[in-house]
Amino acid sequence: MPWIYLLLAGFSEILWSTTMKLSNGFTKVGWASLTVIGLVASMFFLLQAVKYLPFSLAYPIWTGIGAVGSVVIGVILFHDKFPPITWFFIILLVVAIIGIKVTAGE
Repeated sequence: MPWIYLLLAGFSEILWSTTMKLSNGFTKVGWASLTVIGLVASMFFLLQAVKYLPFSLAYPIWTGIGAVGSVVIGVILFHDKFPPITWFFIILLVVAIIGIKVTAGE
């Protein structure tokens, strides 16, 4: 269950970062409200995960899920463009997240 909490925390991280962009500087109340909900959910699920997982394991995985997810959302929704070398490093980030999980023994 702690890994489910950590995934939910990471997806909530993606939610709040995306809705923050859509809120246009918190001028759009609906998107701003979803941003706050996403922030609270992300913190709640991270807190649940670190009750059972080491913080030194949970935190980098949580931020990595948020970072990679935000890049993907940026490309899909906001048409962000990156050179191939940037994609190489994004792939390295995914490999690092998986590596942290696999080698941590949790």
